[in-house]
Amino acid sequence: MGSFDVPLDDERTQLDTFIEEHRGAIEMTLDGLTEEQARRQLVTSATTLLGLLKHVTWMQRVWFEEAVGGKSRQELGLAQNPDESFRLADDDTVASITAAHREACATARAVVADLPLDTVVTGHRMGPRTLRWVYLQVLRELTQHCGHADILREQVLSDHPQVVL
Repeated sequence: MGSFDVPLDDERTQLDTFIEEHRGAIEMTLDGLTEEQARRQLVTSATTLLGLLKHVTWMQRVWFEEAVGGKSRQELGLAQNPDESFRLADDDTVASITAAHREACATARAVVADLPLDTVVTGHRMGPRTLRWVYLQVLRELTQHCGHADILREQVLSDHPQVVL
């Protein structure tokens, strides 16, 4: 089911559908790429296609497991800031990061399953907000990073040379 299938559905269904669509879209930017292509650095920042998926995984864990679930980043074993969340370890692979992303998405779905959008969540270090706000923030980040990933994938597939730093 895609976003054009739910124009008259309730708000929660619409938000869930848009988020799911973008979760799948960012994963698809790695389809058919080699490990080297997924790790290729094409901009001066640490951003890579695989790093974007790793960051999006981290971001969803922060908003759903920390902000909604109330567990600290330390307790969750998460990087303390967004910049660190893009960094790839030597053993990170397309398969391992994709599996981590899917696990984070499944956990996110479970954490919010029984909560109304007006629920005030208090686990984030920046203070309380509604679950609706969390959904919108996650959707904003997913759409932004899907755009980044589309551009990077286009560069990778056009055999754009690697940035030398």
